[in-house]
Amino acid sequence: MSSAASASPAASAAAASPGAYELSLEEQAIVEVVRDFVDREVKPVVRELEHANTYPEELIEQMKQLGIFGLAIPEPYGEVHVSTPCYAMVTEELARGWMSLAGAMGGHTVVAKLLLTFGTEEQRQKYLPRMATGALRATMALTEPRGGSDLAHLTTSAVLDADEWVINGAKTWITNARRSGLIALLCRTEQDARPAHAGISILLVEQPSTGLSIGKDLPKLGYKGVESCEVFLDNCRVPADAVLGGQTGAGFGQMMKGLETGRIQVAARATGVAKAAFDDALAYAQQRESFGKPIWEHQSVGNLLADMGTKYSAARQLLLHAARTLDSGRRCDLEAGMAKLFASEAAMEIALNAIRVHGGYGYSTEFDVERYFRDAPLMIVGEGTNEIQRNVIARQLVARGGL
Repeated sequence: MSSAASASPAASAAAASPGAYELSLEEQAIVEVVRDFVDREVKPVVRELEHANTYPEELIEQMKQLGIFGLAIPEPYGEVHVSTPCYAMVTEELARGWMSLAGAMGGHTVVAKLLLTFGTEEQRQKYLPRMATGALRATMALTEPRGGSDLAHLTTSAVLDADEWVINGAKTWITNARRSGLIALLCRTEQDARPAHAGISILLVEQPSTGLSIGKDLPKLGYKGVESCEVFLDNCRVPADAVLGGQTGAGFGQMMKGLETGRIQVAARATGVAKAAFDDALAYAQQRESFGKPIWEHQSVGNLLADMGTKYSAARQLLLHAARTLDSGRRCDLEAGMAKLFASEAAMEIALNAIRVHGGYGYSTEFDVERYFRDAPLMIVGEGTNEIQRNVIARQLVARGGL
C-alpha cells in the first residue's frame, strides 16, 4: 500500500481511534489513509452516485492505487499484508462512507484467502500478484436461484471431459460478476457422493470463458452502484487444473473456511453503516433544537443515542474478537457468526433510530440516513442469512460445550 505506507505521520491520529492499540504503526496509518479517502473523496459524491445507481469507477481506481485490494495478500504475491483486525477496520471505514465500496472488495478478499490457504503454488502465482494490485478482480459464485443458503445441495455441476471441466448451471446475486476476471465457482463434481457436500469442488473460472455469460443486474433496495448479477454456465469449459488446490470434493469445506473471512467482512460493513448512522444522528441531535433546547436533551432522543452508541460499541468488539480469533489460527465460525449476526441486527436498528432522531428529514433523500436504512438489510441476509447464522452458532455452542 504505497500511499498508506508513506503516511506514518497520520499514525498519531489513528492511534486515538477505537481498536488502534492492537494495530502496528503501519496498520494505524493504513486505516487513517482510508478514513481520509472516505471523508475527502467518497462522502462528497456518494449521494449523487448512489441515487443514480452509477458504478463508482473513479473511486474503485483510487482504491486500487491505495492498495486496498491487496491488503489480504502477503509477499511474495503482494506488497502489504495486514492483520484481520486492520482489514476489518479498513472495511468499516469504507462502509462508513458507502457500503457498496466495501462490497466491491469483499468477495475479492475471500477468493484471495481461498487461494492462499488452499490453492496450488501455480494458482497463487497465476492470480494473486494481479489481484493484489486490483488489475484482476475476483468474486465468488455460491448462491443458486433455488438454493439460497443451502449450499450443500447446489445443482450447478461440472463433468470432466478429457482435459476440461464442462460446467452447467446458474448462480444468482453474484456481486461484481460483470467486472471480475476470476470467479471462484462452487459446483458439484461428483454427482453420487454421500454426504452431499462431499461431492462439491471450487473451480477457478476465468472471464471470459466459453459458455459463461452474465445476466441482468438484479434490482436492489440498496447496495447501489456495484452490480449483483445472474451468472449462467452453458457447457462452460475450463481447464482440468482449474480445481482449487487440485483436489476435487474439498470445495464445501474450503468455502466454509473462506466464509469465516466473508462474515467478518460483512460484520465490518454493518459496523461501518452503524457508525455512519450514529455519527449523523449524534451531530443532528446537537444542532436541531425544539422547545428551546437541543433535541438530545429530550430524554426520548437521548435514550435513542445512548442505545445506538452502546450497540455499535458492542458490535465492534464482537467484530474485533472474531478478527483476532481468525488470526490466531483457531476455528472461528462461532465468533464470525456471532459478529455477523449481532452487527447486522444492530446496524438495522441503529439506521432506523437515526431516522427517528432526524424526524421528517430522516425520510428525505437529501439526507444520508435513508441510505443507511436501505443498505443495512443486506448484511442481515447476505453471506448466509441470520437465521443460518443462528444455526451455526447453536451447533458450535453444543459442539464446544458452551462458551
